[in-house]
Amino acid sequence: MTLQLWGRPSSARTQKVILALSELNLTYEFIKASATMGPKGSVSRGKTPYGIVNTTEYLEKNPNGTIPTISDEGFILWESNAIVQYLGMKYNPKLFYNANIETFASASRWMMWENNQLIPPMHDLAKHLYRLPENQRDENVVRTSKEKLFLEFQKVEVQLSKTRFISGDQWCMGDIPMTIRCHRWNILAKPFADFPNLLRYYRELSARPSFNTISAPELHTAG
Repeated sequence: MTLQLWGRPSSARTQKVILALSELNLTYEFIKASATMGPKGSVSRGKTPYGIVNTTEYLEKNPNGTIPTISDEGFILWESNAIVQYLGMKYNPKLFYNANIETFASASRWMMWENNQLIPPMHDLAKHLYRLPENQRDENVVRTSKEKLFLEFQKVEVQLSKTRFISGDQWCMGDIPMTIRCHRWNILAKPFADFPNLLRYYRELSARPSFNTISAPELHTAG
């Protein structure tokens, strides 16, 4: 049975799963689903969403009506970080966390940190740069979001002065969300002159074959 993924191409949380599947060389069926975005853009611009997430069938899989969700041989799982961890545990623990509990814990910490510290300001930044109609965009939100992200990425810069990747000197699952955040930060703000270690890290991440699955700028500026 082919693994199924419900999500949308421009969703960073869906992109985490896409990157994981690519790193693992797994084939899957991608079912486009979203309450906020469709093939022609955001509902904030009056566009029609992909839908599916509000159907009874989908809500039986994911009662939150959110994306992403996977079905792997009938096992249903939602929440992007949990999906990435599950895929790594099942299909290649050596690659995803060196089959080591300390590496798993460190990578999980950074995955949770990204979810809490980087997603909110980056979402606001993209929203007010691209996704909202121009008359609804707020330059103050853009400024404060950039300031917040600058402070948070300084923490990553310090970590990368100590290790090659986010949780050590080998790539691991913790680098999956950071791949997306570094790429979006580059597209939205082009900040790397202030972060030499982050620039080195971003270049190394973007050289991985899996990066091609999420590299297109329109996947990060869709509105």
